[in-house]
Amino acid sequence: MNFSYWEIKSWLANIDFTVVGSGIVGLNCALQLKSKFPKANIFILEKGILPQGASTKNAGFACFGSLSEILEDLKNHTEEEVFGLVKKRVEGLKLLRQTLGDGKLDYQQLGGYELFTQHDDLLELCLSKKDEINNLLAPIFKSEVFTLKENIFKFKNIKKHYIFNAFEGQLDTGKMMEALLNKAQKKGIKVLNNINVEDFSEDNGSIKIRTNQFEFSTSKLFVATNGFASQLNIPNVKPARAQVLITKPIKNLHIKGTFHLDRGYYYFRNIDNRILFGGGRNLDFKTEETTKFAQTDLVQNKLEELLRTTILPNIGFEIDHRWSGIMGVGNQKKAVVKQLSDNVFCGVRLGGMGVAIGSLVGRELADLLH
Repeated sequence: MNFSYWEIKSWLANIDFTVVGSGIVGLNCALQLKSKFPKANIFILEKGILPQGASTKNAGFACFGSLSEILEDLKNHTEEEVFGLVKKRVEGLKLLRQTLGDGKLDYQQLGGYELFTQHDDLLELCLSKKDEINNLLAPIFKSEVFTLKENIFKFKNIKKHYIFNAFEGQLDTGKMMEALLNKAQKKGIKVLNNINVEDFSEDNGSIKIRTNQFEFSTSKLFVATNGFASQLNIPNVKPARAQVLITKPIKNLHIKGTFHLDRGYYYFRNIDNRILFGGGRNLDFKTEETTKFAQTDLVQNKLEELLRTTILPNIGFEIDHRWSGIMGVGNQKKAVVKQLSDNVFCGVRLGGMGVAIGSLVGRELADLLH
């Protein structure tokens, strides 16, 4: 593409900081950079029309983890590490709410429920460890996190008790990303969409970036592409696709809150008198380890079946819409926030907790530059 003199001068020259990815991490990184370096010329490149990946494709759980997930994490992490993970999620959510305000997020703390299938002994395990985990997390919440509740929502084929977390919340991630984009643009941060970064190289103290549309130079590069990090040769991050559907509005919908089922591999919530339902990648991990946005019959059929038999057993519903998002995962839950070379930094591998930790990871990424 041949740019005019004006286009080069206004958009592509003298760029101090370039952020790849306009999701929750990328925008928070750019905002923190602008706060630290008010005169800097900051450029965000986004491969999608909208913030593509997970930031606007998720379920909008505030999400710091169900009891069974915390127990699962303790198999691969120390107690200190798990405490640190939960603390970071709580602090990240607090930062997000302070940055935008609950009204802009449509944040509601309706609590989170973990459901257990009839044939599974996971509830018994969770109950045996509940006090231990509550004690572990007490310094963060100053109160009991996990309690027991009866099946008040009349779900079918599950055990008669849930494990309830009063601190869990939900928000509208479309509104969240809209507010973050507005905030960034008001600060003079430039965002260019439909620009795919194909390669970059360091040369004499600057970074040359090649995209699908043009080439340019920048002083510093910040990679915030999470599930797509491996495409820029960042190690220890694998993509994980999550498939989601949403029903049409359901009259007098009685279900309120966020819900985890089957070790958190399925999750659903209420939004606008609808049920938003996602998960099922455990049905075929290999196929779902992809950066391709798509749905599969295997997962979508299972989601519909669970809606019919478990979540809305006696209620007629229609599916309105289906989509998928790409998370970044690895064998450790801790996000990868590090300096890769003199002028290149990354903040990736959010492990499905982007809403909770994305603001903090973005800020930490920017703070790598002193």
